[in-house]
Amino acid sequence: MPSVMEIYQLLPKTNCKKCGKTTCMAFAVDLLARKMSIEDCPPLKEEKYRAGYAKLNELIIPVGNVTETGFLVHEDKCIGCGNCVVACPVNVVADPEGTGSGRAPTNDKVILVIKDGIVRPVNIHECRRFGPNKTLCYACIDTCPTKAIEFV
Repeated sequence: MPSVMEIYQLLPKTNCKKCGKTTCMAFAVDLLARKMSIEDCPPLKEEKYRAGYAKLNELIIPVGNVTETGFLVHEDKCIGCGNCVVACPVNVVADPEGTGSGRAPTNDKVILVIKDGIVRPVNIHECRRFGPNKTLCYACIDTCPTKAIEFV
């Protein structure tokens, strides 16, 4: 996933406010958070900014199969290794005999499973990132060798 600064560097940096934001940096933040799209910046469509527009289209991967919680698996990158499944703290607590022991899940209380060679969310609402006591957990993201998982 690109950084805010990588996105900002590809923008016109004119602070024209045509996107509705006060600065191009504010637009970059919202673009990264998927609150806005590349198309919301009219100057990017001008000839002199075409290179930035093209690069942004490569960097900002379409959100496609994102869950309502923002969990997204880039299926073309996932190799089904299962690192995320056994690293997930909620999976470990919910399934100590299976994922807690570094093996495949043994019950249906887990958040992530590997199905057909791809990680799939099952009970994603149980993730520590959601609910009243949310925590910014990165266990599944940090252990993914191909960077197939992100939260948008």
